[in-house]
Amino acid sequence: MSRLRTGLFAAALAASPFVTAQAQDLLRIGMESGPTSLDPHYASIITNIAFSRHVFQPLMEQDARQVLRPAIAKAWHAQDDLTWEIALDPAARFHDGAPVTAEDVAFTLARAGDVPNSPSSFRVYTRPIQSVEAVDATTIRIRTSVPTPLLPNYLSLIMIVSKKHGEGATTNDYNSGKAMIGTGPYRHISWQPGSPVVMERNADFHGTAPAFARVEFRPLANSGSRVAALNAGDVDMIEIVPPEQFTKFSADPRFAVSESPSNRLLFLTLDSDRENSPHIRGRDGSAIPNPLRDPRVRRALSMAINREALVSRVLQGQGKPAGDLGPEGYFGASPDMVPQPFDLDGGKRLLAEAGYPQGFSVQVNGPNDRFVNDEQVVQAIAQMWTRAGLLATVETRPRGVWLSEAAQLKYSVNFAGFSPNPEVLGMLETQIHTWDTKLGLGTANRGRFSNPDIDAIIQLARQTMDNAKREELTRQATRAAIRDQTALIPLYFAVNTWALKKGLAYEARTDEMTLASSVSRKP
Repeated sequence: MSRLRTGLFAAALAASPFVTAQAQDLLRIGMESGPTSLDPHYASIITNIAFSRHVFQPLMEQDARQVLRPAIAKAWHAQDDLTWEIALDPAARFHDGAPVTAEDVAFTLARAGDVPNSPSSFRVYTRPIQSVEAVDATTIRIRTSVPTPLLPNYLSLIMIVSKKHGEGATTNDYNSGKAMIGTGPYRHISWQPGSPVVMERNADFHGTAPAFARVEFRPLANSGSRVAALNAGDVDMIEIVPPEQFTKFSADPRFAVSESPSNRLLFLTLDSDRENSPHIRGRDGSAIPNPLRDPRVRRALSMAINREALVSRVLQGQGKPAGDLGPEGYFGASPDMVPQPFDLDGGKRLLAEAGYPQGFSVQVNGPNDRFVNDEQVVQAIAQMWTRAGLLATVETRPRGVWLSEAAQLKYSVNFAGFSPNPEVLGMLETQIHTWDTKLGLGTANRGRFSNPDIDAIIQLARQTMDNAKREELTRQATRAAIRDQTALIPLYFAVNTWALKKGLAYEARTDEMTLASSVSRKP
């Protein structure tokens, strides 16, 4: 009888208006992965930045189309080529009630590029900054060592932390929650690696209040598990929806969907540097000089890929064939940089001209849990190259292993993706420029492509304040890198997708970020 009473009480409690209201104010999101760290400056990767944007804010932030808008700063302008003046919003306050000061900004910008053991440093964004000065209580002045036209874009990726709570704080202090004091729309509640990230609404947030009082980000790496969780009602929303399931959710009245073209380019990096590449051999398995050093071979491999087939068959329409480093309409994109036409016979002729009429043996590497249908894409490319006369094999790895091995240059050909800071110049700086730790350029150039003439154009572009001139220099460098040298092989631009239960809506973003603050209730 006691157990029966307990059960009846629990049932009544679950049905009470108070508990129902609590449940309605909870948003559960199924994520492909959680953050690698809560330290907002630990890794300059889109997933970590997205999580950070809930608890912290940058000075200026990017909207759903990556156009800059106010955040902690309410206005900014360049006083001259080396000086930016930024007006802080006096209403912006940390979770402990303290206002944001020039000291907080200066501390942040010094810390962001100097976090120990960072696998992907923010240093590339902070390197040009020479000083941060307080003009008055709500105005700061940032001086750069060289003209830096993209500084506001760089700053939009760097979350401002409290000097009071951050001075002396380690990455572990952020991960434990001890230093998680920001100005963002949510307050940190709990997180452990592999477990949900839990946050609660910041009642004193100076911007638009998010729709839900509490949010749980649940890591569900397997796409099938995310789909099953949404179907079962275990989560309210999921990201990165498999193409076939996106179609089903679109047709099911119990759900809503959201999608957006992405600025993420999916491409192949090619080892164009080493004389002996780890996964290149003759067809008989013998050692041969690396053929990927020859731009004719790189172009031939690009010609042998049927991008339309990749998009229509493997991705079921969730992509757009690419010939440029940025999508159409992106600053610096070139209207004439159309996708390389599929030309199998032309590719074979070019291989023969380069001295490989019988092809060679090559392994194509990539992830199997990072991009939509990534393993199938890698398999399809290997099959296309086999038809071009190569002996092509495939090896894919889980995301963590793949990232580590790619960074260690263990691959000859690697399937990768990258989203530039909102100009094509962001791709040129990180993926095309020669790897240069002193300049902080070429930081993601895994093929170690290097061309001094192209480097010179990139360096000139990144210091050109005049927008029209910078855009033309960007296009010039891109044409030389992709059309003339095939520094990498553009494949397609992704499509970002989300699915939600009925009654919710999501403002789809080009940058792939899944933000609880972008979820709204829909009548």
